[in-house]
Amino acid sequence: MHVTVKDVMTWRVISVGEDTCFKNITELLITHAISAVPVVDGDGHVIGIVSEADLLHKEEFREQFHGENYRPPGQRRGADKARGEVARELMTAPVVTVSMDAPVVAASRLMEHHGVKRLPVVDGRGRLVGVLSRHDVLKVFVRSDRDIEREIRVDVLTRSLWMDTSRVHVAVQDGVVTLSGRMTLRRDTQIALWMTRQVNGVVDVIDELTWDRDNTPTGERC
Repeated sequence: MHVTVKDVMTWRVISVGEDTCFKNITELLITHAISAVPVVDGDGHVIGIVSEADLLHKEEFREQFHGENYRPPGQRRGADKARGEVARELMTAPVVTVSMDAPVVAASRLMEHHGVKRLPVVDGRGRLVGVLSRHDVLKVFVRSDRDIEREIRVDVLTRSLWMDTSRVHVAVQDGVVTLSGRMTLRRDTQIALWMTRQVNGVVDVIDELTWDRDNTPTGERC
């Protein structure tokens, strides 16, 4: 049911070695219209990432504090990068990576938590195999309504739920799922709704389900 990183990531990835010079990194970003490149060691392991922001420090600090050794604490790191000439001196490290087998939803949460727009993707040995961007994550929503409906009917209602779902109806319009009909227990309807929301491509779920018997604890009833 869950789309993994390897299903949507960009496999063709541009990377640089730790000794790649400033000018070559800049040319790569411009030529390939990308905003950052992972930095890898001789074995292909990700050791950092150089972004446009890292490179722009050189211009930012070109004249600022000229001839002074003092830097405000918040600007010292940027000033250090401004003097950098090769990737290992320019890169941001350590870098957050994600496994190619991780669920896309987990990768999305990782991006949000760390405030990053892309994640280098690594294999089981920690070697770079691709990049996952926010644009790639959005691919999970580009599914046909028919495909979403089929997954809910077959994988959720038939294979995953150990309950009678024969009276449940599924309708999907622009990724919005409406579950209607009747089930035996109210708790069963809650489980069906929760599992439907986990299906990739589902934008929202409208609950029109009813039940024969309310078996939820008294405190949960409304």
